[in-house]
Amino acid sequence: MNLKVVESGSSDGVEDLGGISGEDLRRVVERIERLEEEKLGISADIRAVYAEAKAMGFDPKIVRKVVRLRSMEPHQIEEEETLTELYKRALGME
Repeated sequence: MNLKVVESGSSDGVEDLGGISGEDLRRVVERIERLEEEKLGISADIRAVYAEAKAMGFDPKIVRKVVRLRSMEPHQIEEEETLTELYKRALGME
């Protein structure tokens, strides 16, 4: 791939190369970096809530499962439960 400088002269070291706007790319990358930082913070908050649930006597594993189930459509839940029961019977677990 042959890239050439299309426009130069930026004082912040960002250049436009091969039709790629360095400034646009920098903005996109910085937005992603900010969102990744927020995601880390949110993940820490979620872990803290699960720890709080555990301290209250709830089983975090089951709470996670309930949270996941609540995001599903009723037919998806039914399908998952049906397959789970089928697999358990096939393995002699019931």
